[in-house]
Amino acid sequence: MRKKSGFTIVEQAIMLVPEFESVVRKLEQQVVLRGQSKSTLNNYIRRIALFVVRFGKLPEQIDPDEINEFLAALARDPRSPSRSSFKHMVYGLRYYFRLLGMNKNAIALPSLKKEAKLPVILNQQELKELFAAPTLLKQRVVLALIYSAGLRGQEVINLKIRDIDFERKTIHIRQSKYKKDRVVPLAESMAVGLRKYLKAENPHIWLFNGKEPDGRYSVRGLSWVMRENLKKTSITKDVNLHFNSLLRSERANLLLSTLSVFLRFSLSDVGTSAGFITILCMPRFVSS
Repeated sequence: MRKKSGFTIVEQAIMLVPEFESVVRKLEQQVVLRGQSKSTLNNYIRRIALFVVRFGKLPEQIDPDEINEFLAALARDPRSPSRSSFKHMVYGLRYYFRLLGMNKNAIALPSLKKEAKLPVILNQQELKELFAAPTLLKQRVVLALIYSAGLRGQEVINLKIRDIDFERKTIHIRQSKYKKDRVVPLAESMAVGLRKYLKAENPHIWLFNGKEPDGRYSVRGLSWVMRENLKKTSITKDVNLHFNSLLRSERANLLLSTLSVFLRFSLSDVGTSAGFITILCMPRFVSS
């Protein structure tokens, strides 16, 4: 994210504290060695950079009381009602201190309680409305695919044409979270939509072409598609791409009906035994 000065927050931090550049390199190395996602790395680096710009020095050079005072102010900030800025700052600093072997500093940071929130669930009518909103076939197909297969945004943009098996009605998700592969079912109505899309768009390699350097779609682009099409509906619920990660489940049971309704039971990703029922109503793609 670039500021009005034309420099990203990370570039500003490096200019202010040159030693921060070696910190960035070290973080990059650790994320690669641990097999973590680049989005996790970028998030941590941005948070630590904000901290460096705020204090004009590296975190380990700052008194712990000053750090806690800063975090308390961040937690009370009315501009961050979900406390996401506060949480990500704590996670970033904790990762940073552990990277430097300063476990005492990491432990001294505030402990964060996981928020027990029920997932945002769209009813059948809302899903019909959302899927009917896009005027472009590509957008309609990508939204339907995300919801029908319970995919994360990153999983969608990483899909290649060869990952869709129309004969077996499956989708091969490669190297997803924790660098694991998985296979999810491809609904018949979704297969019809994908065939129409492939014939109309004729993409190469990636299932959804975009403006990324390697030719694929971007997560930011997917978020834009979701956001803009939600504006065309009467849906008032807080829906975003992250919601779709709640849908993924290797125990999903697929039920087909005339309306292509899916009943999906998913165990939560936080390791509890709680689950939830989600009903998805797929758009009807008419085969030509």
